[in-house]
Amino acid sequence: MSDNRPFVEIRHAQKCFGDLEVLKDISLQVDQRQIVAIIGPSGSGKSTLLRAINDLDPLTSGEVWLDGVQVNKQLPHRQYELHINAMRQQIGMVFQHFNLFPHLTVRQNVTLSPKLLKGISEDEANHLAEQQLEHVGLSDRIDYYPSQLSGGQKQRVAIARALAMKPKLMLFDEATSALDPELVEEVNQVMKMLAEEHMTMIIVTHEMGFAESVCDRVLFMDGGVVVEEGPPEVIFKAPTQERTRNFLSKHLEGVL
Repeated sequence: MSDNRPFVEIRHAQKCFGDLEVLKDISLQVDQRQIVAIIGPSGSGKSTLLRAINDLDPLTSGEVWLDGVQVNKQLPHRQYELHINAMRQQIGMVFQHFNLFPHLTVRQNVTLSPKLLKGISEDEANHLAEQQLEHVGLSDRIDYYPSQLSGGQKQRVAIARALAMKPKLMLFDEATSALDPELVEEVNQVMKMLAEEHMTMIIVTHEMGFAESVCDRVLFMDGGVVVEEGPPEVIFKAPTQERTRNFLSKHLEGVL
């Protein structure tokens, strides 16, 4: 990557669902190894913006770039399919719901994409699965089925599955919001570990304490726009925008 170009760049992103404009001319940049949190009320466009990065929710207009390559290129159908599949191999995504295949073991869930998309051998895929599951503290569950796991364990498998593709960028869309409170921390610990390893991450989260302690930058979104952004010590301690202050006053004790 060139030193003077952003690793992730979103240029004038607009997204409409019919007459509803969900994203309104958003531009932002994320440097390599940076961890960015996106916070804001429900319906503010956070998840839509995240999903636009790998073109799961294609933009109405605007561009998304990863490491100097435009993700959402306008191409003939077959060329687009080849292009976006190659780009998505570089972008790991973890959703609110785990999306594991219930009929496959943990090992099979983790090895499926590397074998299908990268064409690696069974032995290599198994070795990769063992590495990544040890990484997230689940090597002892490798031959379990999803129904035998807790919610926190399922989400950690989903993270291992994403990491098995060796992505350049990780996206987390409310990865802990479907979990019971006592299981949230085990998933947060994995994300903290990835932050310590300097994985580039964009994280949509409602957990303000996590965003404050782990992330380099925080974006506050409301009404389809980025209202305010900055380092966590500024956003959480001295936000400049009234909308940010109002939101945080409802989500943080003792703020402002």
